[in-house]
Order: sequence, then structure tokens, then C-alpha cells
Amino acid sequence: MSTMFIMEAANLFCGDHDPTASKHLTLTEMQLPSLEEITQEHHPGGSRVQIELSVGIQKLEAGFKLAGWDPELLTQFGLGATARKKFTAYGSIRDKRSGELLEVKAILEGRLGKASPEAFQRGELQGFEYSITEIMHYELYFNLQEKYFWDFFTTDWRVDGMSQNADERNILRVPNGY
Repeated sequence: MSTMFIMEAANLFCGDHDPTASKHLTLTEMQLPSLEEITQEHHPGGSRVQIELSVGIQKLEAGFKLAGWDPELLTQFGLGATARKKFTAYGSIRDKRSGELLEVKAILEGRLGKASPEAFQRGELQGFEYSITEIMHYELYFNLQEKYFWDFFTTDWRVDGMSQNADERNILRVPNGY
């Protein structure tokens, strides 16, 4: 049966789940990573038609925008903050058919790779745009169900809880692949 799922509200924790790390009062935009294949064009000598082959997935990057200044978050930027941080986003999504409110949750481990202040203009709220780069771990859950799971170090890639590359990891003897 068809329905629509509409995001109504969101929150972001930059760091741990410490309540003081909540950005619910200043979060104005949140962009989860785009999932985009890397493709390579191939035109074999014996074919009249060129094809496009999928050869991987583009790097993951996420972004968010906060109203006002966040001095503690600004210190997470750059080379001085060498460790990746955990960013956890929560969203409330309404099933428009049933009226039920559902949870969406994304967990990202990466670095704060961009902190860009908007131009100050008197009488308007200045904000900052941030990017999470060097993402090495990503999980996405919809209504408590795992939709995506990816970890760089174990090379595990799951969709709907099903491994997409366990056979390859087993052949290559990659730990956690057995």
C-alpha cells in the first residue's frame, strides 16, 4: 500500500550522545551523504555501443547548517583535531497514510572538514555551514530497521541488513569477512 514519509523535525549530536552536544536549537539544515556510484565508460573494439560500468561508490560527505556561532564545535575543525568524531542525526518522519511518527537515525564517523561562516548582515541571523568529511563509517536506520551499514576498516557494506560483499571479503580473507 502506498504512502508518503515526510521529515518533520531533526536533531544532530556532534560528538557523543551527551545532551550538551545536541544541536536541536540551532540546526537549520542537515544533508545526509549522497549515495552515488563511480562509473567508467567502456567502448569495446567489437561493439557499436558504448556502455557504462559501475566500479564502486563515491566518497561519502554530509553537511549541516547551524544558526549562530558554536565555539565548541569550531574547535573540532581541522588538522589540530586529528581523530574522527561521531555525528548522530535523528529525524522524526510522519507516515502520511497512518499518521504514525517514525524515527530515522544516521550515525557517521568522520572529521569536521568545513566550517564556513555566512556573511554577517545586520538584522539577519548569521549561521555557519559545516561539512563532515573523511567519513569512514556510516549507518542509516529507518523505523529502527538498518537500511545501510558501511565501515571502511572492515569493508562491510550492508543493505537492509544483508551483506553486499561478504563473498568478496571471504575470498580476499579480509577480517570480519568470514
